Amino acid sequence: MEILHVSAECYPMAKAGGLADVVGALPKYQRALGHISKVVMPMHRTKFLYENEWVVEHKGNFAMGAARYDFTIIREKTNKLGFDLYCVDINGLLDREKIYGYDDDANRFLAFQIAVLHWVAQWEHLPNIVHVHDHHAGLIPFMMQHCYTFRHLAAVKTVLTIHNAQYQGWMGWNEAYMLPAWDTWRWGLLEWAGTVNPLACGIKCADKVTTVSPGYMKEIKNNANGLEYLFTLEAGKCSGIINGIDYEVWNPETDGYLFHNYNLKEVDAGKAENKAVLCNDFGFDADLPLFVFIGRLVDEKAADVLPDALNKVFAEMPGLFSVLILGSGDPEIEYRLQQLQGRHIGYYNSQITYNEKLSHNMYAGADFLLMPSRVEPCGLNQLYAMRYGTMPLVRRTGGLGDTVVDFGEEGGYGICFNHASLEDIHHAMDRAVTLYDDKKTLHQLRRRMMKVQTSWEQSAQQYVDLYLSIS
Repeated sequence: MEILHVSAECYPMAKAGGLADVVGALPKYQRALGHISKVVMPMHRTKFLYENEWVVEHKGNFAMGAARYDFTIIREKTNKLGFDLYCVDINGLLDREKIYGYDDDANRFLAFQIAVLHWVAQWEHLPNIVHVHDHHAGLIPFMMQHCYTFRHLAAVKTVLTIHNAQYQGWMGWNEAYMLPAWDTWRWGLLEWAGTVNPLACGIKCADKVTTVSPGYMKEIKNNANGLEYLFTLEAGKCSGIINGIDYEVWNPETDGYLFHNYNLKEVDAGKAENKAVLCNDFGFDADLPLFVFIGRLVDEKAADVLPDALNKVFAEMPGLFSVLILGSGDPEIEYRLQQLQGRHIGYYNSQITYNEKLSHNMYAGADFLLMPSRVEPCGLNQLYAMRYGTMPLVRRTGGLGDTVVDFGEEGGYGICFNHASLEDIHHAMDRAVTLYDDKKTLHQLRRRMMKVQTSWEQSAQQYVDLYLSIS
């Protein structure tokens, strides 16, 4: 079976969030199962682009409204990711440093999708599955079926995976003319709530729709930024498949980013060595429990609650723990978190940036990971933390509820709470500090969480089974 993944992100080429990690790992595990799996994405100007060799696979052009664009498909030459990675270059449109955040993002991703289909349309043989990810590729199933240029692709089966239903790629009807000529009797497939909605269109037109956890599939029927009723209508083709993590990248025994490598047998000593270096770098006492937060500083992650919550816990449990924050996002949240440094010297630090190496060392050196997210379709950070023997403190939402069991329950290994509130975060951290003093139990829980199977192997097979069900 041949699968083509279409995505705005793919690690390590370009990453803004968990989407990149999924698309950078799933194809590799599908290939290990004996299938041909490829990725195509925009040619963002990133470090990976300039540090690797590329070959030109195809050149073409297309009209988009009154404009005409030339495009080039390039392929990473060495197959170093374990699968073929293709990038679409459209001069002045896709060749930018940032993945998102431009005023013309809707046009940029529409052009990307049109270019991908013009490329696929001239393949000597067609893929069995076109697997599109989020709204950036959500119009592809519609165009394959109802744009006249691509009608010979209509027999190719399509799967849409939704990594976050809050972002939908809305376009005004005044922009619909930019799609390749299409059967206007099918306008209802493009429409939702009075706009052209690429994510809604993908849900309607794809043969199967998945979310990145069963829990999130349940949640979006009640909270999907206006698409709740659509998920009810299309429930028969929707399912949730939990994400995995790439054990070749996330392995404390071989991770090249770490100060000290360790395995299951050496978890306590290995974590202590990494923690000592981390605490020395940030002026912390390595004998105290170390909490970390890693991720986007946005409301979805409940990062707006963290400043007040941490102030509360520091006030009520002074000198009992340290906190290190890594991330970036909302400028106001960034400012409030930075302001805490002057109040809690020696116990708190925030790094307002993206730093892959530091994140790996935080997973290895920390005792506890904070994830009070309001929305977490799957969550990967808690899986990385568990792999490194760091206990996740999570709010029960989406994939967090699917992957973390409270240590107070049978077979549990994490700390769970129900609300993204000061009180719940305080209570969770209080439980963690108490647990930290029980070294025997903490050791057992670390070993237990490291044994939890979170690899992509099982999830990759579930996707293959899904493809086979529609082939």
